[in-house]
Amino acid sequence: MESNIAVFRGKEVRRIIHNNEWWFSVVDVIEVLTGSARPRKYWSDLKKKLSDEGYNELSDFFGQLKMQSADGKFYETDCANTETMFRLIQSIPSPKAEPFKRWLAKVGYERVQEIEDPELGTKRTRALYKAKGYSDDWIEKRMRGIAIREELTDEWKKREVKEKREYEILTAEIAKAAFGITPGKHKKIKGLNRENLRDHMTDLELIFSMLGEAATTEITRVDDAKGFHESKHSARKGGEVAGKARKDLEKKTGKRVVSRENYLTTPQAAKKLGR
Repeated sequence: MESNIAVFRGKEVRRIIHNNEWWFSVVDVIEVLTGSARPRKYWSDLKKKLSDEGYNELSDFFGQLKMQSADGKFYETDCANTETMFRLIQSIPSPKAEPFKRWLAKVGYERVQEIEDPELGTKRTRALYKAKGYSDDWIEKRMRGIAIREELTDEWKKREVKEKREYEILTAEIAKAAFGITPGKHKKIKGLNRENLRDHMTDLELIFSMLGEAATTEITRVDDAKGFHESKHSARKGGEVAGKARKDLEKKTGKRVVSRENYLTTPQAAKKLGR
């Protein structure tokens, strides 16, 4: 499964790839359409209403999938694919219903296109970062980092690392060795909450992240690591490669690589947000 966030009129809608198609968070969709401050309560009441009206079969098309919450942790939440969302939207009175349907159809179709031509996904990601005001140099590093990350996760898959939690632990192992702090602490330093840490890294932070993960991929192959525990050992060694390079740079420059800077505080972001 692959997770992501889509944006409709400035509102975030969590989505996740499940069975090779996008599934969307129901409570996020309800919050977008209704503006409710209690979208979970709204959804609970709506489910009861649909059940009372005889639409029991609709519940069969919803599934609980793990998505990241505002506290940074992953929880199971009700989700549905594009087709089921269309049916649900019909039950929610909202002036945003029709434009949201068009948006939903576009987002769903983009996934079909990306399956047929994976390069489209890369192009759209580049365009999204560009629209947010990121520099071309930063975007190049971020895209290269994504490619290195995918190569690493592909290697883990071959070595029977399967659970999402295991991926998170291995990634944190690399990051802790590379930066001397956990990803959670890194986010706190930058003042982030739900945001993606890597989308708020400086050039140097991205470079050391790439070094740690590229080194881990190579060391995992040389070690011929099998399973989670052996892969964790290789991940620590890969992160240490980046950690040594980081410490050497910090010693020579007298500056820490880990920075408080994040995209939310950059001049480009302020301009985009109209501040």
